[in-house]
Amino acid sequence: MTDARLRRAQRLRRIRRPAWLGTIRRTRPLSDTWGRDRGRPIDRYYVEDFLAENRAAVTGRVVEIADRRYTGRFGTGVTASDVLDIHAGNREASLIADLCDASALPVDAYDCVIVTQTLQYVYDVEAAVRGVHQILRPGGVALITVPAVSRVARSAGVEGDFLRFTYASCAQLFGSVFEGPVDVRARGNVLVAVAFLVGMAREELSMSELEFDDPYFPVLITIRAQKQP
Repeated sequence: MTDARLRRAQRLRRIRRPAWLGTIRRTRPLSDTWGRDRGRPIDRYYVEDFLAENRAAVTGRVVEIADRRYTGRFGTGVTASDVLDIHAGNREASLIADLCDASALPVDAYDCVIVTQTLQYVYDVEAAVRGVHQILRPGGVALITVPAVSRVARSAGVEGDFLRFTYASCAQLFGSVFEGPVDVRARGNVLVAVAFLVGMAREELSMSELEFDDPYFPVLITIRAQKQP
């Protein structure tokens, strides 16, 4: 046994119930693409569960960020579908605008706004939430998801991935902008958080593991906010 292994064995003997990390004892992730190369990303389980639960709100005139994937999948009675993006190079985008720039956004235009895993890339997040509120029609619904735990996205880089969220921050932020109660939920637990960070896929966890929510170890926060009439 090498000196390093001997010292580690001696440390473990001093612990009453030592934990064994096994496959995830590593300094690099199992996947560099959110587990997508192994299966489905874990965070998307919660995103899609949230949208399925609220599919009745995805109706009328709907706008989604970056693409129409969830409008098409969960929409019911959609009469018009737009894609909002800050990048003019997005060929799917029908509205090129910054959610933080009120002057570039329509007013009272949509029955539903879908913003999934996006607000962490916006430094002035309160302005972005006000933008979401502005483009909703009275009575319209915003369906938002944000990360509580996540790696830094390579697409944004270490200088472009700004924020992580909590139940309290979302309840206060959206409650103040929408001037009323909002439905905020924390999803996930410590096991799911570890699995997501290390790059495991959704298929590598059981339903009971995914469905156990511990408010002290959220992976993702969902927000349903309705604009007052």
